Amino acid sequence: MSDWIDRLPQAARDFVAGRRLDEVECILADIAGVARGKAMPASKFARQEKFYLPNSIFLQTITGEWADNPAGAFTEPDMILTPDFSTATAAPWTADWTLQVIHDAYDQQGNPVPIAPRNVLKRIVGLYAERGWKPVVAPEMEFFLVARNIDPNQPIIPPMGRTGRRAAAKQAYSMSAVDEYGKVIDDIYDFAEAQGFEIDGILQEGGAGQVEINLNHGDPVALADEIFYFKRLIREAALRHDCFATFMAKPIEGEPGSAMHIHHSVIDVATGQNLFSDEKGRETPQFLHFIAGMQKHLPAAVALLAPYVNSYRRYVPDFAAPINLEWGRDNRTTGLRVPISSPEARRVENRLAGMDCNPYLGIAASLACGYLGLVEAENPRGECLGDAYMSSQDELPYNLGDALDIMAESAPMRSVLGEDFAAVYESVKRNEYKEFLQVISPWEREHLLLNV
Repeated sequence: MSDWIDRLPQAARDFVAGRRLDEVECILADIAGVARGKAMPASKFARQEKFYLPNSIFLQTITGEWADNPAGAFTEPDMILTPDFSTATAAPWTADWTLQVIHDAYDQQGNPVPIAPRNVLKRIVGLYAERGWKPVVAPEMEFFLVARNIDPNQPIIPPMGRTGRRAAAKQAYSMSAVDEYGKVIDDIYDFAEAQGFEIDGILQEGGAGQVEINLNHGDPVALADEIFYFKRLIREAALRHDCFATFMAKPIEGEPGSAMHIHHSVIDVATGQNLFSDEKGRETPQFLHFIAGMQKHLPAAVALLAPYVNSYRRYVPDFAAPINLEWGRDNRTTGLRVPISSPEARRVENRLAGMDCNPYLGIAASLACGYLGLVEAENPRGECLGDAYMSSQDELPYNLGDALDIMAESAPMRSVLGEDFAAVYESVKRNEYKEFLQVISPWEREHLLLNV
């Protein structure tokens, strides 16, 4: 066992040092970003190089149903899953000493499974690499801590704070608001430290019980892995203190939604320089091309950035959510924001993605838009200097069905993501949308039952 232990990141080695490792969780993300896989005794994991799961896990919807297989026969062939030891990390909330390891999915001929979300992101990063570019991202994670909700028919409410009062809204950046659920935050920090993750900052957002965690910039695949792990980490920390953590885009009526803002820059591998800044620190044509690609192709990517019917409840005016494709410098009303930075750190922030998206697919879709912009070398429309919330342009889809239609009709987006993946994703999401449309809501019962 010592051979594979030596291949682990330092934080994982520190976690198991001097202890008897009990279990290893072998996992990968499905289309929704849910962890699928197997848990096994550490002694068994040490003796095997791979394990198997059926590729049908990528056809499972968020409700547990099975979508139609666009490839035809539903034979469920096994995939070969191999560990990426660089992703090994602690599961510090478990009763036993446990590690988690993300696995890569290959078919039986040794090819990456094209519908596996981590492979989709690797595909996009590979397209950049073929042109001598290295994308860099920095994600922001927003989520709500809420009271336990065990009856889906009941609305979600904020958690009880240490003062005995429910968390209050409109307290953005308040330190006392964060302190209300400080024990959860403490566990988040402790778990993150045990897992070797570096948090750039934690702050109170505008919603009741809404928190934002910022991560340092880095490699897109590594950051997607971290968000994948962080979602589980945060949920476990909340459960320790009698509340839930939710990454729904819009969990509470009347409150802001939760976004996963993604900051992007691109490095020229040959020179090590930021592609968005020239030698004198000025903005480059490639910087504008990247923004133009975002404006042109994001409508076809929204189905991945806003993957559920609930996601579109976030896209409403006056709730600090982007509902436009305008761009501007230091302008938080635009969907595409250029933050204040040094020339070396010049970047573009995509504010459209919801926190409910699969991090691999959200980052892949966003990078795909920028990549297409760099290749097409077009310029964006003029910078928005005012309040973009007042924009009258209607460029984005505002429901899942329309978003899927736009994605299906976009040959460039389907090409860069991979046709096989695009077909499976559309099948899964149309199945979920069909299920949702069969549910009668309280609003319908209240207003239509006796009035129409």
